[in-house]
Amino acid sequence: MSNAFDFALLWLVLQAAVTDLAVRKIPNVLVLSGLLLALALHGTLGPDGAWLSAWLAGMLAGFFLFLPLYIVSGMAAGDVKLMAMVGAFSGPSLACEIAAASILAGGVLGLLLLAASGRWRQGLANIGLLLAAWMLRLSGVRVPLPVMAGGASVGGMPYGVAVAIGTAIGLWSARGA
Repeated sequence: MSNAFDFALLWLVLQAAVTDLAVRKIPNVLVLSGLLLALALHGTLGPDGAWLSAWLAGMLAGFFLFLPLYIVSGMAAGDVKLMAMVGAFSGPSLACEIAAASILAGGVLGLLLLAASGRWRQGLANIGLLLAAWMLRLSGVRVPLPVMAGGASVGGMPYGVAVAIGTAIGLWSARGA
């Protein structure tokens, strides 16, 4: 991939992070614009004959990597669509690395937000409820998804920031910088 891919992707995830911080949403127009830009870049700078498959495989990889977290109410749909856009730029292999880095960044950001809010006790109680529900499910007891969601929320997190950090880390490590 070229520097044009990296620059465009970093610019878009930075915009998503700023917007997510400001209004707690990732605009669909930003994601759609990014998907179309990635398609155009793949078409002009991507591998001959495989540009569409590279774009599509990356987009699907990014989407399906975060979809389970959306299904269990662990993140919003905008975060899943943002990761699909990241995958459309990066391709499926790098999308996996970026998703892993984003999840790690999200964990660190979550701990920082938990510490800043002073809701450690409720956060630990929620983790206990989740672990108990998962253990019950593993033993064959059907636990409804609302029970698995845990107790009272300790607050939301602008996950677009984690995706932006994960993207920067993933690109940096892939490019050997």
